[in-house]
Amino acid sequence: MDHIVQNIQGIPLNHYLIFCSIVFAIGVIGVLIRRNVIIIMMSIELMLNSVNLLLAAFSAYRGDASGQVFVFFVMALAAAEVAVGLAIVIMVYRNTKSVDLESLSKLRW
Repeated sequence: MDHIVQNIQGIPLNHYLIFCSIVFAIGVIGVLIRRNVIIIMMSIELMLNSVNLLLAAFSAYRGDASGQVFVFFVMALAAAEVAVGLAIVIMVYRNTKSVDLESLSKLRW
């Protein structure tokens, strides 16, 4: 396990900051531009994973494993989010035969 921490610490922290910022920005652009609900969910997961990577990098640089444990909890929460989100998308598709955001406005009362 120590060699993993040494590999993480071998890369400067600002490289992690730049990479995670770029990945997070790609996720934000995907949420703002796309109309497909599945693509939007993938973009949200991309943003969440970039934050997880940054949290793990900060935790490794600090030498504390509590941040890495928190990453596992966030990943479990993200898995539950995806399961519920995909169930909703499947039900919307069965009713409207589309997964675009425009079809969700038809589900109002």
